[in-house]
Amino acid sequence: MSAKVGIIMGSDSDLAVMAKAAQVLEELEVEYEISIISAHRTPEKLEQYAKSAEERGLEAIICGAGGAAALAGVTAAMTVLPVIGVPMYSKANGGMDALLSTVQMPSGIPVATVAIDGAKNAGILAAKIAARTDSALAQRLKDYSKNMAEGVTAKNEKLGKLGYKAYLEQM
Repeated sequence: MSAKVGIIMGSDSDLAVMAKAAQVLEELEVEYEISIISAHRTPEKLEQYAKSAEERGLEAIICGAGGAAALAGVTAAMTVLPVIGVPMYSKANGGMDALLSTVQMPSGIPVATVAIDGAKNAGILAAKIAARTDSALAQRLKDYSKNMAEGVTAKNEKLGKLGYKAYLEQM
């Protein structure tokens, strides 16, 4: 089976965050590929990747980058596939520079943008895009949501039983 989702990041320093997208895709049984490709340092490689993504069977691309965060926008400019940007946290600006660079795309070059370091949500969003043509994946996403809801209900019951002080002591 070929990859449905591409995960790219500008640097290996982004890998710990972007791994969260890979982990949720694995949990949802979505095939993916993962690469380090820099919009600034390897622009030819990014162009080749983005322009061949659709023919290789990708249905969405997740891009993680910090600072100027050009990766998602440049990728979106070179493909018709949905691109999801993950702005990276930085000590210098708390990731606000990356967030604004990712979300403020010019008209005609949309990039879906998740929270700073929000790679898990990017993975879920990419899975939802792929699920439009995969009913088994759509069911796995429904099950995932149901499990999250059951977890919240269990926590609420525990809080009601223990009270907030005892609950906090167990955290």
